Amino acid sequence: MKEYIEEVQKIIGIKFNEPKLLVTALTHSSYANQHREEEYNERFEFLGDSILQLTITEYLFLNFKDKSEGQLTKIRSLIVCENSLYEIGKSLDLGNHLRMSKGEELTGGRERVSLIADAVEALIAAIYLDKGLEYAKDYIIGAFKTIIEKAINNDIILDYKTRLQEYLQKNGEISIVYELIKFEGPPHRRKFYTKLIIDNKEISSGEGYSKKESEQDAAKIALKQMEKNNE
Repeated sequence: MKEYIEEVQKIIGIKFNEPKLLVTALTHSSYANQHREEEYNERFEFLGDSILQLTITEYLFLNFKDKSEGQLTKIRSLIVCENSLYEIGKSLDLGNHLRMSKGEELTGGRERVSLIADAVEALIAAIYLDKGLEYAKDYIIGAFKTIIEKAINNDIILDYKTRLQEYLQKNGEISIVYELIKFEGPPHRRKFYTKLIIDNKEISSGEGYSKKESEQDAAKIALKQMEKNNE
């Protein structure tokens, strides 16, 4: 455990006063259930999300006084989203350092967008609890610097559902419906299947370990098909 903590601290660039906070932030519920541990990162995610929202909101408010409320809201939505959190998590290699059950790992947990994004929120909470709010805010702004710049310059990569919607609605409104087909598996490892219907025509289907992931997968497949057809 000592080597694990030292390795993660080196990657994220923080030495914790209470390393247990870091361990909890990177412990998935599947691991805790399997090893009968009481603490895992879901409560940390809740706290980390609030701290992240506050930090980015305050930063935008203070540094971009020429932007309207609507503009700031749109920019914040690009920064504080699952895709951005996933990008941060991947840069920190959190997927390979999450403590999860073998079953979760075998079903692709270490690459799962939602798990990595959640781990970033939990990490933010751990930093806050260990170092205080100002330290956490400084860390967030540093980690999100590139994403913030891209959002301000409207150069950020949007999620597949948003990209597909913008692609399809360039020439007017069009009906886009994501319909859950089914889900299967135990509650802690449930898999969802979604079909994408555009103007009453089924275009693609996707799968994932949350409804959101399965919808994103369906949108990604459809978008790639359309872009390929237009080459």
